[in-house]
Amino acid sequence: MTDAVSSGGRDDQRVTPPDSASPAQDLRASDADRERVAEVLRDALAEGRLDMGEFEERLEATYQARTYGELAPITRDLPAAGVGAPAVSLVKEPEVSGSWRERIVGGEGSSSWAVAVMSGFQRKGRWTAPRRFNCFAFWGGGEIDLREAYFADREIEINCVAIMGGMNVIVPPGVEVVVRGIGIMGGFDHREEGTPGEPGAPRVIVTGFAFWGGVGIERKLTRAERQRLKEERRREKLDRKAARKELDASRREGPDGLQGLLDAREALEEHRELLRERREERRGLHRERRESRREERDRRRYGDY
Repeated sequence: MTDAVSSGGRDDQRVTPPDSASPAQDLRASDADRERVAEVLRDALAEGRLDMGEFEERLEATYQARTYGELAPITRDLPAAGVGAPAVSLVKEPEVSGSWRERIVGGEGSSSWAVAVMSGFQRKGRWTAPRRFNCFAFWGGGEIDLREAYFADREIEINCVAIMGGMNVIVPPGVEVVVRGIGIMGGFDHREEGTPGEPGAPRVIVTGFAFWGGVGIERKLTRAERQRLKEERRREKLDRKAARKELDASRREGPDGLQGLLDAREALEEHRELLRERREERRGLHRERRESRREERDRRRYGDY
Protein backbone atom coordinates (compact mmCIF):
# COMPACT_ATOMS: atom_id res chain seq x y z
CA MET A 1 0.00 0.00 0.00
CA THR A 2 1.15 3.49 -0.71
CA ASP A 3 2.46 5.82 1.99
CA ALA A 4 -0.82 7.76 1.79
CA VAL A 5 -2.63 4.84 3.37
CA SER A 6 0.09 3.38 5.56
CA SER A 7 0.10 4.09 9.24
CA GLY A 8 3.82 3.45 9.40
CA GLY A 9 6.72 4.21 7.08
CA ARG A 10 9.66 6.50 7.29
CA ASP A 11 9.14 10.08 8.35
CA ASP A 12 10.72 11.42 5.14
CA GLN A 13 8.10 9.59 3.07
CA ARG A 14 5.18 11.53 4.56
CA VAL A 15 4.56 15.27 4.73
CA THR A 16 3.69 15.79 8.39
CA PRO A 17 3.60 19.16 10.18
CA PRO A 18 6.11 19.33 13.05
CA ASP A 19 3.38 19.96 15.59
CA SER A 20 1.01 17.24 14.35
CA ALA A 21 1.99 14.77 17.08
CA SER A 22 -0.66 15.29 19.70
CA PRO A 23 -2.63 13.12 22.16
CA ALA A 24 -5.63 13.38 19.78
CA GLN A 25 -3.88 11.06 17.33
CA ASP A 26 -4.02 8.26 19.91
CA LEU A 27 -7.77 8.58 20.58
CA ARG A 28 -9.89 5.63 19.56
CA ALA A 29 -11.94 6.15 16.38
CA SER A 30 -15.65 5.34 16.28
CA ASP A 31 -17.65 3.50 13.62
CA ALA A 32 -19.05 6.86 12.49
CA ASP A 33 -15.49 8.18 11.99
CA ARG A 34 -14.60 5.18 9.85
CA GLU A 35 -17.80 5.59 7.81
CA ARG A 36 -16.97 9.25 7.10
CA VAL A 37 -13.54 8.25 5.78
CA ALA A 38 -15.14 5.49 3.68
CA GLU A 39 -17.54 8.05 2.18
CA VAL A 40 -14.63 10.26 1.13
CA LEU A 41 -13.02 7.24 -0.53
CA ARG A 42 -16.23 6.44 -2.43
CA ASP A 43 -16.44 10.00 -3.71
CA ALA A 44 -12.79 9.84 -4.81
CA LEU A 45 -13.49 6.58 -6.68
CA ALA A 46 -16.51 8.12 -8.46
CA GLU A 47 -14.45 11.19 -9.45
CA GLY A 48 -11.59 9.08 -10.81
CA ARG A 49 -9.05 10.13 -8.15
CA LEU A 50 -8.59 6.50 -7.09
CA ASP A 51 -8.61 3.35 -9.17
CA MET A 52 -10.38 0.24 -7.95
CA GLY A 53 -7.22 -1.34 -6.48
CA GLU A 54 -6.31 1.76 -4.46
CA PHE A 55 -9.90 2.12 -3.31
CA GLU A 56 -10.11 -1.44 -2.02
CA GLU A 57 -6.74 -1.14 -0.29
CA ARG A 58 -7.65 2.07 1.48
CA LEU A 59 -11.15 0.89 2.37
CA GLU A 60 -9.72 -2.20 4.04
CA ALA A 61 -7.25 -0.04 5.98
CA THR A 62 -10.16 2.22 7.03
CA TYR A 63 -12.17 -0.56 8.63
CA GLN A 64 -9.05 -1.95 10.31
CA ALA A 65 -8.03 1.44 11.77
CA ARG A 66 -8.44 1.84 15.52
CA THR A 67 -7.23 5.41 16.20
CA TYR A 68 -7.43 8.83 14.57
CA GLY A 69 -3.73 8.60 13.86
CA GLU A 70 -4.36 5.55 11.67
CA LEU A 71 -7.33 7.12 9.87
CA ALA A 72 -5.75 10.51 9.07
CA PRO A 73 -3.19 9.33 6.43
CA ILE A 74 -5.82 7.45 4.42
CA THR A 75 -7.40 10.60 2.97
CA ARG A 76 -4.48 13.00 3.40
CA ASP A 77 -3.97 13.33 -0.38
CA LEU A 78 -7.70 13.62 -1.19
CA PRO A 79 -9.72 16.86 -1.26
CA ALA A 80 -12.69 17.40 1.00
CA ALA A 81 -16.14 16.52 -0.29
CA GLY A 82 -17.30 18.91 -3.02
CA VAL A 83 -13.90 20.61 -3.32
CA GLY A 84 -12.00 20.30 -6.59
CA ALA A 85 -8.86 21.73 -8.06
CA PRO A 86 -9.42 25.32 -9.21
CA ALA A 87 -9.49 25.80 -12.96
CA VAL A 88 -7.89 29.00 -14.24
CA SER A 89 -8.24 30.02 -17.87
CA LEU A 90 -6.54 33.00 -19.54
CA VAL A 91 -8.67 32.62 -22.68
CA LYS A 92 -12.01 34.41 -22.94
CA GLU A 93 -14.66 31.77 -23.43
CA PRO A 94 -17.61 32.37 -25.76
CA GLU A 95 -20.71 33.66 -24.03
CA VAL A 96 -23.14 30.97 -23.00
CA SER A 97 -26.35 30.95 -25.00
CA GLY A 98 -29.33 32.18 -22.99
CA SER A 99 -27.27 34.47 -20.72
CA TRP A 100 -28.76 37.62 -19.25
CA ARG A 101 -26.84 39.86 -21.67
CA GLU A 102 -28.65 38.28 -24.60
CA ARG A 103 -32.03 38.88 -22.97
CA ILE A 104 -31.53 42.63 -22.43
CA VAL A 105 -32.32 43.84 -25.97
CA GLY A 106 -33.26 47.52 -25.55
CA GLY A 107 -36.04 49.13 -27.54
CA GLU A 108 -39.55 50.08 -26.46
CA GLY A 109 -40.98 46.69 -25.61
CA SER A 110 -43.63 44.63 -27.35
CA SER A 111 -46.37 45.63 -24.90
CA SER A 112 -46.47 48.53 -22.46
CA TRP A 113 -49.92 48.30 -20.85
CA ALA A 114 -52.84 45.99 -20.06
CA VAL A 115 -56.37 46.50 -18.70
CA ALA A 116 -58.83 44.01 -17.22
CA VAL A 117 -62.36 45.18 -16.26
CA MET A 118 -64.41 42.22 -15.06
CA SER A 119 -62.12 40.13 -17.24
CA GLY A 120 -58.46 39.15 -17.41
CA PHE A 121 -55.19 39.69 -19.25
CA GLN A 122 -51.97 37.75 -19.65
CA ARG A 123 -48.44 38.53 -20.83
CA LYS A 124 -46.24 35.46 -21.12
CA GLY A 125 -43.84 33.63 -23.41
CA ARG A 126 -41.32 35.36 -25.69
CA TRP A 127 -42.30 38.99 -25.27
CA THR A 128 -40.20 42.08 -24.55
CA ALA A 129 -40.93 43.80 -21.23
CA PRO A 130 -40.63 47.60 -21.55
CA ARG A 131 -38.89 49.94 -19.14
CA ARG A 132 -42.31 50.65 -17.59
CA PHE A 133 -45.33 48.38 -17.88
CA ASN A 134 -48.66 49.77 -16.61
CA CYS A 135 -51.54 47.45 -15.81
CA PHE A 136 -55.01 47.94 -14.30
CA ALA A 137 -57.53 45.38 -13.02
CA PHE A 138 -61.07 46.09 -11.76
CA TRP A 139 -63.06 43.03 -10.72
CA GLY A 140 -60.62 41.06 -12.78
CA GLY A 141 -57.13 39.62 -12.84
CA GLY A 142 -53.91 39.57 -14.78
CA GLU A 143 -50.64 37.70 -15.09
CA ILE A 144 -47.24 39.13 -16.09
CA ASP A 145 -44.84 36.23 -16.74
CA LEU A 146 -41.17 37.22 -17.20
CA ARG A 147 -39.62 33.73 -17.20
CA GLU A 148 -39.07 33.66 -20.97
CA ALA A 149 -39.29 37.40 -21.60
CA TYR A 150 -36.68 39.76 -23.02
CA PHE A 151 -36.02 43.07 -21.28
CA ALA A 152 -35.80 46.57 -22.74
CA ASP A 153 -33.38 47.66 -19.99
CA ARG A 154 -31.39 46.38 -17.03
CA GLU A 155 -34.08 47.84 -14.75
CA ILE A 156 -37.79 47.69 -15.53
CA GLU A 157 -40.81 48.86 -13.57
CA ILE A 158 -44.18 47.11 -13.42
CA ASN A 159 -46.89 49.44 -12.15
CA CYS A 160 -49.93 47.50 -10.93
CA VAL A 161 -53.27 49.03 -9.93
CA ALA A 162 -55.70 46.44 -8.59
CA ILE A 163 -59.21 47.48 -7.49
CA MET A 164 -61.15 44.51 -6.13
CA GLY A 165 -58.97 42.38 -8.34
CA GLY A 166 -55.66 40.63 -8.40
CA MET A 167 -52.45 40.37 -10.39
CA ASN A 168 -49.56 37.95 -10.41
CA VAL A 169 -45.96 38.72 -11.45
CA ILE A 170 -43.77 35.69 -12.20
CA VAL A 171 -39.99 36.17 -12.40
CA PRO A 172 -37.23 33.64 -13.18
CA PRO A 173 -34.50 32.70 -10.68
CA GLY A 174 -31.59 35.15 -10.63
CA VAL A 175 -33.67 38.32 -11.08
CA GLU A 176 -33.66 40.89 -8.28
CA VAL A 177 -37.12 42.01 -7.15
CA VAL A 178 -37.96 45.30 -5.39
CA VAL A 179 -41.54 45.92 -4.16
CA ARG A 180 -42.75 49.48 -3.60
CA GLY A 181 -46.52 49.11 -3.87
CA ILE A 182 -49.13 50.38 -1.41
CA GLY A 183 -52.11 48.34 -0.25
CA ILE A 184 -55.36 49.44 1.43
CA MET A 185 -57.45 46.48 2.53
CA GLY A 186 -55.18 44.65 0.14
CA GLY A 187 -51.48 44.16 -0.30
CA PHE A 188 -48.33 43.41 -2.27
CA ASP A 189 -46.35 40.21 -1.90
CA HIS A 190 -42.87 40.85 -0.43
CA ARG A 191 -41.64 37.25 -0.09
CA GLU A 192 -39.30 37.42 -3.11
CA GLU A 193 -37.83 40.78 -2.13
CA GLY A 194 -34.29 40.84 -0.77
CA THR A 195 -32.92 37.92 -2.81
CA PRO A 196 -29.72 39.14 -4.52
CA GLY A 197 -29.68 38.95 -8.29
CA GLU A 198 -27.17 37.19 -10.48
CA PRO A 199 -24.40 39.25 -12.19
CA GLY A 200 -25.85 40.94 -15.27
CA ALA A 201 -29.44 40.00 -14.43
CA PRO A 202 -32.18 42.65 -14.73
CA ARG A 203 -33.89 44.29 -11.80
CA VAL A 204 -37.69 44.24 -11.57
CA ILE A 205 -39.41 46.98 -9.53
CA VAL A 206 -43.08 46.35 -8.69
CA THR A 207 -45.02 49.48 -7.79
CA GLY A 208 -48.66 50.53 -7.73
CA PHE A 209 -51.78 50.49 -5.59
CA ALA A 210 -54.09 47.73 -4.37
CA PHE A 211 -57.57 48.38 -2.90
CA TRP A 212 -59.51 45.29 -1.86
CA GLY A 213 -57.11 43.42 -4.05
CA GLY A 214 -53.62 42.03 -4.18
CA VAL A 215 -50.46 41.72 -6.25
CA GLY A 216 -48.57 38.45 -5.91
CA ILE A 217 -44.95 37.80 -6.91
CA GLU A 218 -43.59 34.33 -7.62
CA ARG A 219 -40.15 33.04 -8.58
CA LYS A 220 -40.45 29.95 -10.77
CA LEU A 221 -38.55 27.90 -13.32
CA THR A 222 -39.92 27.32 -16.80
CA ARG A 223 -41.34 23.90 -17.58
CA ALA A 224 -38.42 23.18 -19.93
CA GLU A 225 -35.91 24.01 -17.18
CA ARG A 226 -37.75 21.77 -14.71
CA GLN A 227 -37.65 18.93 -17.23
CA ARG A 228 -33.92 19.49 -17.79
CA LEU A 229 -33.19 19.34 -14.05
CA LYS A 230 -35.33 16.24 -13.71
CA GLU A 231 -33.41 14.55 -16.52
CA GLU A 232 -30.09 15.49 -14.91
CA ARG A 233 -31.18 13.95 -11.60
CA ARG A 234 -32.28 10.80 -13.44
CA ARG A 235 -28.90 10.48 -15.15
CA GLU A 236 -27.10 10.98 -11.84
CA LYS A 237 -29.13 8.17 -10.28
CA LEU A 238 -28.25 5.86 -13.17
CA ASP A 239 -24.56 6.73 -12.80
CA ARG A 240 -24.67 6.01 -9.06
CA LYS A 241 -26.37 2.67 -9.65
CA ALA A 242 -23.77 1.71 -12.27
CA ALA A 243 -20.96 2.66 -9.86
CA ARG A 244 -22.56 0.58 -7.10
CA LYS A 245 -22.80 -2.44 -9.40
CA GLU A 246 -19.13 -2.12 -10.31
CA LEU A 247 -18.25 -1.80 -6.64
CA ASP A 248 -20.34 -4.84 -5.74
CA ALA A 249 -18.52 -6.93 -8.34
CA SER A 250 -15.15 -6.00 -6.82
CA ARG A 251 -16.32 -6.59 -3.23
CA ARG A 252 -17.14 -10.24 -3.89
CA GLU A 253 -13.43 -10.98 -3.81
CA GLY A 254 -12.87 -9.27 -0.43
CA PRO A 255 -12.59 -10.87 3.04
CA ASP A 256 -15.76 -12.53 4.31
CA GLY A 257 -16.08 -10.36 7.41
CA LEU A 258 -15.56 -7.14 5.50
CA GLN A 259 -17.85 -8.35 2.73
CA GLY A 260 -20.70 -8.93 5.16
CA LEU A 261 -20.35 -5.43 6.61
CA LEU A 262 -20.21 -3.86 3.16
CA ASP A 263 -23.22 -5.84 1.94
CA ALA A 264 -25.28 -4.69 4.92
CA ARG A 265 -24.30 -1.08 4.32
CA GLU A 266 -25.06 -1.41 0.62
CA ALA A 267 -28.52 -2.79 1.33
CA LEU A 268 -29.22 0.11 3.70
CA GLU A 269 -28.03 2.65 1.13
CA GLU A 270 -30.18 1.10 -1.59
CA HIS A 271 -33.23 1.23 0.70
CA ARG A 272 -32.58 4.90 1.51
CA GLU A 273 -32.05 5.71 -2.17
CA LEU A 274 -35.32 4.00 -3.05
CA LEU A 275 -37.16 6.06 -0.43
CA ARG A 276 -35.57 9.26 -1.72
CA GLU A 277 -36.54 8.44 -5.29
CA ARG A 278 -40.13 7.74 -4.30
CA ARG A 279 -40.34 11.02 -2.38
CA GLU A 280 -38.94 12.97 -5.33
CA GLU A 281 -41.34 11.26 -7.74
CA ARG A 282 -44.31 12.12 -5.52
CA ARG A 283 -43.19 15.72 -5.18
CA GLY A 284 -42.63 16.03 -8.92
CA LEU A 285 -46.07 14.55 -9.61
CA HIS A 286 -47.70 16.98 -7.18
CA ARG A 287 -45.89 19.93 -8.79
CA GLU A 288 -46.94 18.88 -12.27
CA ARG A 289 -50.55 18.45 -11.15
CA ARG A 290 -50.59 21.89 -9.53
CA GLU A 291 -49.04 23.44 -12.64
CA SER A 292 -51.56 21.69 -14.92
CA ARG A 293 -54.49 22.86 -12.79
CA ARG A 294 -53.11 26.38 -12.76
CA GLU A 295 -52.60 26.44 -16.52
CA GLU A 296 -56.10 25.09 -17.10
CA ARG A 297 -57.49 27.78 -14.79
CA ASP A 298 -55.51 30.45 -16.66
CA ARG A 299 -56.79 29.20 -20.00
CA ARG A 300 -60.36 29.45 -18.80
CA ARG A 301 -59.72 32.89 -17.29
CA TYR A 302 -57.63 34.48 -20.05
CA GLY A 303 -58.50 32.38 -23.09
CA ASP A 304 -60.77 34.96 -24.68
CA TYR A 305 -58.45 37.96 -24.09
